Amino acid sequence: MSEIKLAATARNEFGKGAARRLRRAKQIPAVLYGHGTDPLHVALPGHETMLALKHSNALYSIELDGTSTLAIVKDVQRDVVRQVIEHVDLLIVKKGEKVSVDVPVHVVGESAPGTIHVVETQNLSLEAEATHLPQGVEVSIEGLQGGATVTAGDVVLPEGATLVTDPEITVVTISVPQASAADVAADAAVADLAAQQSAASAAEDA
Repeated sequence: MSEIKLAATARNEFGKGAARRLRRAKQIPAVLYGHGTDPLHVALPGHETMLALKHSNALYSIELDGTSTLAIVKDVQRDVVRQVIEHVDLLIVKKGEKVSVDVPVHVVGESAPGTIHVVETQNLSLEAEATHLPQGVEVSIEGLQGGATVTAGDVVLPEGATLVTDPEITVVTISVPQASAADVAADAAVADLAAQQSAASAAEDA
């Protein structure tokens, strides 16, 4: 996807009180760092930033005082109760350089009939060009039989990306659900009832 532009303003006040005032003004405190520069403390537009953060591993163009700085999100702090974004850490990046990011795993396809799949690893760490970061990886389980596993090394990566996660780590497992003792007993009871009803019906017909 293309760069997401966010208009930033420099901030000179710090601390919890200043952060609260910013959020009341519908802005989000943030810091830009990286490439040997001093951390740059800015305020981002609240609504636009909230929408932008819905995109995994997006590339941002932070517009400040007539200059544009490319950056990616490294951390987002949220209030766990109110789910309000409290602070954003942005890493400055340059075109052509590679960075490590975590991408979500998306399972596609259907495993063999009668089987289920379990995602053992929700995210994979990849190294990719900063200006072409993948949004996720697809893991196909099409036709896989019970007992099959997909490791990180089996996953087809987006073009230009390399795997950082241990390739031996299991990402998805395929299994055949085992009936519990209660399920077996219930099935037997149903079968016995059906047999009794059939026998009773046959007796009436006789």
